[in-house]
Amino acid sequence: MPAVLRRRACLALVAALGFAVPAGLSPAARADTISATVSGTPTGQTMGPGFVGVSFEYRALHQYTGRDPLAVDPVLLRLVAGLAPGQAPVVRIGGNSTDTSWWPVRGMIAPGGVTYRITPGWLRTTQAFARDLRARLILGINLEAGRPAMAVAEARAFLSGIGRRYIDALEIGNEPDLYGVFPWYRDRRGHLHWSRSHRYKLPAYTQQFTQWSRALPNLRLAGPATSAPWWMGGLGHFIWTERHRLGLVTYHRYPLRACTTNPADPTFPSIPHLLADSSSAGLAAPLARYARVAHAHRLPFRIAEMNSASCEGAPGVSDTFASALWALDTLFNFAAAGVDGVNFHMLPGSNYELFTVSHDASGNWQAFVHPEYYGLMMFAQAFPPGARLQKVSAAGGPVKVWATRAPDGTERVTVINQDTLNGHDVSVSVPGATMAGSLETLDAPNVASTDRVMLGGQSFGDETTTGTLPGPPSTSPVAPAGNAYTVSLPPGSAALLTIPPAPAPAPPSGGGGGGL
Repeated sequence: MPAVLRRRACLALVAALGFAVPAGLSPAARADTISATVSGTPTGQTMGPGFVGVSFEYRALHQYTGRDPLAVDPVLLRLVAGLAPGQAPVVRIGGNSTDTSWWPVRGMIAPGGVTYRITPGWLRTTQAFARDLRARLILGINLEAGRPAMAVAEARAFLSGIGRRYIDALEIGNEPDLYGVFPWYRDRRGHLHWSRSHRYKLPAYTQQFTQWSRALPNLRLAGPATSAPWWMGGLGHFIWTERHRLGLVTYHRYPLRACTTNPADPTFPSIPHLLADSSSAGLAAPLARYARVAHAHRLPFRIAEMNSASCEGAPGVSDTFASALWALDTLFNFAAAGVDGVNFHMLPGSNYELFTVSHDASGNWQAFVHPEYYGLMMFAQAFPPGARLQKVSAAGGPVKVWATRAPDGTERVTVINQDTLNGHDVSVSVPGATMAGSLETLDAPNVASTDRVMLGGQSFGDETTTGTLPGPPSTSPVAPAGNAYTVSLPPGSAALLTIPPAPAPAPPSGGGGGGL
């Protein structure tokens, strides 16, 4: 075999196994130019505010905010706001700690599965966090304990301690489809305790949702908070049954499982599996049906918890630049499917953490921003509120092309190269476009990089003390040839092409008419 072919074969094998190709060894060959056409025909719904949000655990929230309501971590505030610029962010607080937390009830002993106590101090700081962000909170309500009195006490504490203006919805339970699958807790003797039997299904959950809703304060409720596709088959009946209180349909999704140990399993966490279409377009495809059911009942449909891999993510996958490319493409796929918003779950020490915060003895906060966050930032720029997706015709393969049009006529075309071996030239035709565009890039040394990510030539660096990029993005002009713009993408990278609307034609000048 010729040396060049041996070299490419080795590189392909390395990439297939999920390892990074060293930058100096990347093949110089560039594939043929890929053509894409933006039709100009809008599709899907208008992007609403707060589409990209975050999700925290009850027990971990104050590791991000701090415990002083008069001095909430300013770096955190700017990082969360950066995912919804100029908007009220939607923040979900829940996860597994939804069903292991409680507001103490007088005369009641905490059930064995409850390990976290919500305090007045927690409420004060959470209210300050929401106030400083102008955030809308989705708050998980304990269902697994099976005690409505606990849920009512918790909700009343949220209402009085945080305030109705900051509460978007109460999400009843967390992934109740798993109550009969995984034990709720292990006691001191090592005995495992399940909160429900393995026969606990959507009808039983619906019955308890009704019971809880009748007791809870008059706040918007969210559910079914499930991760099970087989439960979602009964979504229409659930919505109809709970139509008087249900205000938000929530679902949880992860494409991969960090707990999976078989590399042949398509959910095994690896970079090739994360960048496969099954983890983005395939993850989104079933959501279109659920969104239609929710919208038919005039309810928003939100993925209230998601990230790259369940079980707190996988090192070498969830914390790499590949997760930024995956998140960017997946968010477009979700929006195309009719999803109304997404919350990326994170907790300290997890492999899918968007940013890791810390503070010194003087109380100064700083954060290390992980690669995935950069992908979310580019999406927020590429699909602002009020914009709509435009239909795009392009060949299939590892290069993804998405386009949006804002109400002011600005076109934004996002091109994602998930090919880890080859760069690609992409010729994007935008009918009617005549103005020079500006190109902003998203790149890193390679898809396995855990740092040195650059968005528009800017980086948060080893740590940020501000929560913002150091300056405006660096862009390069792209002049059209006819109405086609050529974008050159290195292996494993993305770019955002912004095309301003053509100026309105000048009104005709007044002619020198004859006077009387």
